[in-house]
Amino acid sequence: MADRFRLTLAQLNPTVGALAANAAKARAAWEAGRDAGADMVALTEMFITGYQTQDLILKPAFVADAMAAVEALAQDCAEGPALGIGGPYFDGTSLFNAYSILQGGRITARVLKHHLPNDAVFDEKRVFASADVHGPYVVNGVRIGTPICEDSWHPDVAETLAETGAEILLIPNGSPYHRGKPNLRLNLMVARVVETGLPLVYLNMTGGQDDQVFDGCSMVLNPGGQLAVQMPQFDDCVTHVDFSRGPDGWRAEKGMLAEVPSVAEADYRAMTIGLHDYLAKSGFSRVVLGLSGGIDSALVATIAADALGPENVHCVMLPSRFTSQGSLDDAADCAGRLGCRLDTVPISGPQDAVGAALAPLFAGTQPGITEENIQSRLRGLLLMGLSNKFGAMLLTTGNKSEVAVGYCTIYGDMNGGYNPIKDLWKTRVFDTCRWRNANHRPWMKAPAGEVIPVAIIDKPPSAELRDNQKDEDSLPPYPVLDSILEGLVEKEWSVAEIVAQGHDLATVKRVESLLYTSEWKRFQSAPGVRLTQKAFWLDRRYPMVMRWRDGTGG
Repeated sequence: MADRFRLTLAQLNPTVGALAANAAKARAAWEAGRDAGADMVALTEMFITGYQTQDLILKPAFVADAMAAVEALAQDCAEGPALGIGGPYFDGTSLFNAYSILQGGRITARVLKHHLPNDAVFDEKRVFASADVHGPYVVNGVRIGTPICEDSWHPDVAETLAETGAEILLIPNGSPYHRGKPNLRLNLMVARVVETGLPLVYLNMTGGQDDQVFDGCSMVLNPGGQLAVQMPQFDDCVTHVDFSRGPDGWRAEKGMLAEVPSVAEADYRAMTIGLHDYLAKSGFSRVVLGLSGGIDSALVATIAADALGPENVHCVMLPSRFTSQGSLDDAADCAGRLGCRLDTVPISGPQDAVGAALAPLFAGTQPGITEENIQSRLRGLLLMGLSNKFGAMLLTTGNKSEVAVGYCTIYGDMNGGYNPIKDLWKTRVFDTCRWRNANHRPWMKAPAGEVIPVAIIDKPPSAELRDNQKDEDSLPPYPVLDSILEGLVEKEWSVAEIVAQGHDLATVKRVESLLYTSEWKRFQSAPGVRLTQKAFWLDRRYPMVMRWRDGTGG
């Protein structure tokens, strides 16, 4: 009986639907393991298809192609270590989320997922069947138990595997990032180790898919809960872990111990990766955005420059007669510091033309919000024209606070294909700008230093759609607004509970009304990076039309 076992862990970024490319990544990881003398190479949950597939997995032809790709990998990887890879399995009756073990040119074991997540961004009960708990399989004499992702969040699967002879737990995952996720995972995995007394490998994928960013952060824990290996957060990585058998069973030897970054850095990295991968996996390499001289567009420009390189970010200033010289100067300063191209396209001519066209119909009315929105929509029109002409994706720049209360113009500043800051409250926008000015990392492609001018961060926010306009003319101060919105959206608090925190009842009720009546706008908004457990899309699904309001609070 062997007393040593080498496991190669492949923390990689698959692309949904790119079966051949995903198989090639799997093959390269297997070759790295083979060259390192590994007994087994492990990839993540649903790796062959990418994750999440949503309803694509209900297409029989896609499932057949994915299963054929796994069969082909088994034949290609016949001479060397075993290969574990996730993918769909259809048994002729039901469709399962499966993890296949490839050895000697064939599939020697197939583990099927038991617990199907059906909350937050997950809806697996819609597409997969739940399977009975599978016992351990054997690789080079070692009995390995594999709870698949959600199976490890419950004690029963790991306990059953331990009771049926598993010696090592290997958990393949497709676990997307949200704020605080690394500590949550660590605590749950330590619980599984303490319950079973077995060493545990938690292997997660990387990369962005639509709104979700898979952040890696894979780890290996020894009995007792001691951390033996910590793989980096967000980065692709292949590492080899050696296990040795002693009188008390198997233990992992100390290996890579990457530092897990702060929440501020993790959020920023998630926004950068989410934008990069959404573009790359959609076939885009360049972006265009309106750079207004305000803080939101400055942050989006910086994220884009860090993700794609400043040379691939086209900033456009679209001034009206209400645009201050300070905004013109601040936009030019920001673009210059980042190294991005900046063009100025005044909208006064188009605005006059639209005004003349509508004048007969608007006769007898007073200028107001309609005329303000026309300015925003003209900017959206011109930016979309540039996007279409030059093949650069238009980025929209509304923060979570604005998106929450509808302080944005549909078909205007909401135009765009992606929004990196969609799940970032306005108060966090300020904090994030300060963090980026003070920090630079090797993965950032824009210059180091104070790339967002302090003047942009410090000035009162304004849409500049009328004379002397300030956001606080229409909304509570952002610290107040965000505190109320966090209660309503992220904590699902009642009005009474929020008022008990010290907020004015009338203000809370007004914000509640704005939140609920803006659902139709959010339904049409661009996708954006998920940073919280209550991002606007899959995490929070409200009817666009509904009449209920919370009557508590007074």
